[in-house]
Order: sequence, then C-alpha cells, then structure tokens
Amino acid sequence: MRWWDIEAVLGLERALFPQDAWSAGMFWSELAHARGPHATRRYLVAAAPGGGLVGYGGLAAVDGVGDIQTIGVLPAHEGTGLGSRLLAALLDAAEGAFGCRSVMLEVRVDNPRAQRLYERFGFETIGVRRGYYQPGNVDAYVMRRHRDPAPRDAHDETQGSRHG
Repeated sequence: MRWWDIEAVLGLERALFPQDAWSAGMFWSELAHARGPHATRRYLVAAAPGGGLVGYGGLAAVDGVGDIQTIGVLPAHEGTGLGSRLLAALLDAAEGAFGCRSVMLEVRVDNPRAQRLYERFGFETIGVRRGYYQPGNVDAYVMRRHRDPAPRDAHDETQGSRHG
C-alpha cells in the first residue's frame, strides 16, 4: 500500500467496517512507519484484474512480535483465497523481513469465518478483549501464532476482520 491507495482503501474501510472504519490519518500514520531502514509496518493492497482495490491488509512488528492490524476483502471476492493470500503475505513479512517469533491479532467474536481462517494458519485463541470494537461494544478474541505452522487449507477468507 502506498499513499495514493489511501482514498480507495478508505472506500473499502467504510464498506467493510461501517461502525469502526479507520480514518485517513490512521492510514497515513501507519504508512509513515512502512518505509525505510527502520520500517515496522507492512501494508498490502489487492486489485481486481480489471483494476480497483478489492482487499488490503496491514501488519505492525515490534521487538520480535507481529500484530495483524487489519485484513479486509470485499464480499464479492470471498471464497477466492484472497484473504488467505493477504494473511500469508503478512505472515511472511512478520516472520521473514521482521524476524517475529510470534504474531498476534484481534478478531470479532461474531466473525467465525475469520476465526476459522486464522486457526487454519496456526493461530490459537489466548484471551478476550471485552468491548474492543467501538462504538458497537463488540468483544474480540485475542489470537496468537508461533513461528512455523503451515495452513491446513488456503481457500477461505474473511470479509473483514478488523485488527486481524
């Protein structure tokens, strides 16, 4: 993801996460940490063959721990493996470029499709954050993956799973 993608990503954000969409400033802030020799972020976008963004994802990495910040895929592209490919690319960055020993994420308790995707990639639920998603006051599962698990099936994804 680059600065010129922000406007299109904001459109996806509003469609996928209407209650808790990130602002342009949040994306600008994240991208400010995604370049250069001391980068701690990796943000990706996915475009349809005819153009137009259909998915995106982001990762923060600090002191050997990665955190999947967001993954979103338009509903029309669910079931195509796009969510799995975005997640795999973020995990490759976390464990490769950033040398993370573990990767964390939060996922809405009411998003079982995303939970199954993360479980296939070796994430395990380790806790609950009460009222994490605001303003809807929706709880989040905290999930963690340690280096090395291979996905069981790379053909599913999540419509949107804010912060993972």
